This record gives sequence, C-alpha cells and structure tokens, in this order.
Amino acid sequence: MQRHKRRIATVLTAAASSLLLSLSLSPTPAQAAAHDPVVFVHGLSSSASSWDDWAGYFEADGYSSAELDAWSYDWAQSNATTAQRLATEIKDVLARTGASKVDLVVHSMGALSARYYLKNLSGTSYVDDFVSTAGVNHGTSTASWCAWLYTSCAEMNTGSSFLTALNSGDETPGGVSYASYWSNCDDALTPDTTAILSGATNVEVGCVSHTDMNNDHGVYEQVRDFIG
Repeated sequence: MQRHKRRIATVLTAAASSLLLSLSLSPTPAQAAAHDPVVFVHGLSSSASSWDDWAGYFEADGYSSAELDAWSYDWAQSNATTAQRLATEIKDVLARTGASKVDLVVHSMGALSARYYLKNLSGTSYVDDFVSTAGVNHGTSTASWCAWLYTSCAEMNTGSSFLTALNSGDETPGGVSYASYWSNCDDALTPDTTAILSGATNVEVGCVSHTDMNNDHGVYEQVRDFIG
C-alpha cells in the first residue's frame, strides 16, 4: 500500500512540475498600448521637426516615444498625394504598435491631407481623434502668393476646387472625434475663422501666432486633454 501511495505521489508531483514548466514557457500576452499612437502632420514649408516641442510635452506626460510619430513629406505636392502617403504611414504605425487606431494631430495645411485621408481613403476606420491646429480648413487668401508655384498651395487658396470637394457634405465624417483650435490673430489664415469645422469641437485659443500654434504649451494642454 505504501508503495502504491508513493507511486501516486510521484505521478502527481511530475504532473504538477510539467504544468508549472508549461506555464513558465507560455508567451506573456502583449500589453495593450497605454495610449492611441499620435501621428503628427506638419504644414507648408515645414517638416517633422516642427513637432519637437509637443513630442517632448507628450513624453513628459507619459507617452512613450513609440507612441509618437512625426514624419516629413514633400509639402509641394498635391494634398491628395500626401493623403496616400499618410495612409501608408498610419498603416505602418498600427502594425508597429499593435494599436487599432491612431490620433491625428495636424497643423496648418496638414489639415487638408489628413481630412482627405479621412473622407476619401477610409481613414475614419483607423482614426480615433482628429485635431486641427491653425488648420486651413476652408482656405486662405494668403495662399495666393504661392499658388502659382506649388500644387499644394493652390489647393489651399480660397475657393479652390480641392477645397470645394473636401468641404462638400459632411466636414466631420465617421465616428471620429474632431476638434479645431484656432487663433483670433492668425496672420496666415484669412479669415481666422477658416479653421472652424462644422461638427467639430471648435476652440478659439486667443492670440497665438500661426507658427506657435503647434508649439504653444497652453494649446498643447487642451489638445492632450481632448485626445486623452
């Protein structure tokens, strides 16, 4: 009987050891990202570096560098072409991070390619929040100085066919949460209210220059809270 009991104990011990070893070798489930990755889109005559201040602010507030994607593109090309590049960029960010959606934060002309992506390239399926800062959403007469030089600039000129098509119908399509932050003394946007989007949370931030809109810490805090 003692021998039988010892045999049972040996079998149980071996089974338990095998189970523990199996558990220890099992892959640990990947943790969900703490935040939606933020994809930044710069404007005319700019680059990814225009987001350096805000990227630093986001990291200080708990975002990892992997969750922040500032990229550069050929700003002279059509905003429709940039939108296609943006679609690829977002696909890469989602694959890299394992996230299901991103937050889009844009400045100035960057609003046009981003909104084209949302409206025409199924972008609403991959974006949670869209934030425009000093966005040229309905055009600006100041674009006339460069409209003859660059396709992108001609597209943001007031009354362009690109803007007419972009703003036809629903300006804030899909289940995306939209916000537009604009200044009442933005010399690059004429009129200042061109930044306002129908259906979005529109916020006048006071007198902040066009180039400071995506550097200003006060504006950043509002954007962070909106997408957080």
